[in-house]
Amino acid sequence: MYQSSLNQVPSLVTYAVGDVTGDGVLDYVYLTAFKTADSPYLHRITLFVQDGRTGAVCSVVLPEGSGYEPTLFLGDFTGDRVENIFISVATGGSGGIYNHYIYAFSNDAPQLLFNSALYNQQYQYEVTYQDRYKVSVLSEENGLLYIIDISTRDQSYLDEIYDGEGNLKEPITGFVNPLSGMYAVDFNYNGVYELLCYQKVAGRYNADALGYVMNTLGWQTNRFVLGNQNVAIYGTGDCH
Repeated sequence: MYQSSLNQVPSLVTYAVGDVTGDGVLDYVYLTAFKTADSPYLHRITLFVQDGRTGAVCSVVLPEGSGYEPTLFLGDFTGDRVENIFISVATGGSGGIYNHYIYAFSNDAPQLLFNSALYNQQYQYEVTYQDRYKVSVLSEENGLLYIIDISTRDQSYLDEIYDGEGNLKEPITGFVNPLSGMYAVDFNYNGVYELLCYQKVAGRYNADALGYVMNTLGWQTNRFVLGNQNVAIYGTGDCH
């Protein structure tokens, strides 16, 4: 558990300037955090917004308020022509996992539009090794099935999993990591940003990477919904 001391003060981590209140006046958006001695790890990461017109300040501690190298991006994700606040924080784990949040800021109160923890709960997958050097990835959210061909992997890798006929020696399941990257992209060139989400597909262990699930989310009415979904795979250097 994190405990602050009376003589410890938060540090400014990063900031941005933009109209997040929608009144046509630039506002000041910044993140602060308590730093850890001899470590880049940050505690109690807090979002502050200072209204450029009134000078009033509002703050909110991020749902997962610890991590590394927080970043800010301001852009319109909902189509109301008011900038929202997009925050990314590295967790520092071996899987390269990030926490992501998007806030709207109207009526001097923060509204959480996107929380990566809820996304990770919603978008679940089943990864199953199949005979004949295939791995299936089933997206439970939309029922789509993807097949990854792993026949070009090192023979020693394949020999651990398959017999001489290409059949599985035993059942094997893999997994899909939580969000490892999320990016603001204006796919339609209309000034409204969508979300491009990356989740690593892993085989028997986390370093056994098979590819990425890439989901594109767009704002509809009151939430982000899935638009496009693809699975990207790694190429092979053997082109002969």
